[in-house]
Amino acid sequence: MPYKQRYMKVAIDLARQTMGQTSPNPSVGAVIVKEGKLIGTGVHVKAGEPHAEIHALRQAGPEAEGADMFVTLEPCSHYGKTPPCSKAIIESKIKKVYIATPDPNPKVSGRGIKWLKQEGIEVEVGICEEEALKLNEHFFHFLKTNRPYVTLKAAVSMDGKMATYTGDSKWITSEEARLDVHNLRHRHDAILVGVETIIHDNPHLTTRLPHGGINPTRIVLDTHLRIPLQSNVINDKSTKTIVVCGQHADSEKESLLRKNRAEVLRLNSEQIDLPELMKELGKRKILSVFVEGGSRVHTSFIESGFVNQVIMYMAPKLVGGEKARLFFSGKGSEKIGDSIELEFQEVEQIGPDLKIIAKPRIQEVK
Repeated sequence: MPYKQRYMKVAIDLARQTMGQTSPNPSVGAVIVKEGKLIGTGVHVKAGEPHAEIHALRQAGPEAEGADMFVTLEPCSHYGKTPPCSKAIIESKIKKVYIATPDPNPKVSGRGIKWLKQEGIEVEVGICEEEALKLNEHFFHFLKTNRPYVTLKAAVSMDGKMATYTGDSKWITSEEARLDVHNLRHRHDAILVGVETIIHDNPHLTTRLPHGGINPTRIVLDTHLRIPLQSNVINDKSTKTIVVCGQHADSEKESLLRKNRAEVLRLNSEQIDLPELMKELGKRKILSVFVEGGSRVHTSFIESGFVNQVIMYMAPKLVGGEKARLFFSGKGSEKIGDSIELEFQEVEQIGPDLKIIAKPRIQEVK
């Protein structure tokens, strides 16, 4: 593998290990190489803590002078919770900086690159750019739109059923597929379901991985505040729960939920208005939402155009039944030409099931 790609991939692999734990900051990795030797590595571990470049520079010490740095995102040039990384790179006398992708953050947006160049440091941008963009697609999307990146997840049979006609859905997919879902929960800021899921299944909506994980904020769509006070998402305090309701929902129930330390987000619309909800989540710096709702919730998100990717786990089973629950319902398209077009991004087998990742062919920026 060529020199530039080899070490940038090392930096990307480092950053990949922190996906889900740096929000609202991006996941960033950095390595320092001198005379063909790796002399420093760093990764941004948590918002508010030193950035990847700083960790790598500290490890390299005086040997950083005259070395090459590989970093997955343009070094910052502004004072935030931490000093600018560009300043530290200049002071360390790094010779050349390879950058996977510029930072779209208006506070950075090319200024870090310009600063480095002005100080005589060579800069090359675009090494393994596609991988770096995918690494932080939640972050990049949020900066462009001020609303969360939405991943819609579904577990279905080969004939597209999420449950039988009686409502039974445990378990369509395998244990291996369910473990993969917990990895995805770990990587998203929030998990969203409809109140029917809470009433019928009473889930915890937490991340259950063998060695722990981050629990996303739980969001429950509940127009009339029908959520039972004994629900696990209300009584399990391992993470925050936001119950979203319409403007005419019962105020007494809202008070009871607040007493149980749940946040109630009352929208200005009679029904739950997704554009308004997405704006509110953006104000709360929720960069990504993992939608695990039922058919009605999935349909609302798809028809509103807020889905950025669909992750479907397909089990080798045939459920059948005209009244069995579908992954996507609604009125449907009158003609095939009117259907929503997706592009397959990845297909892999997990246990006996298929995991399919697809994205809308044309994504409208709202």
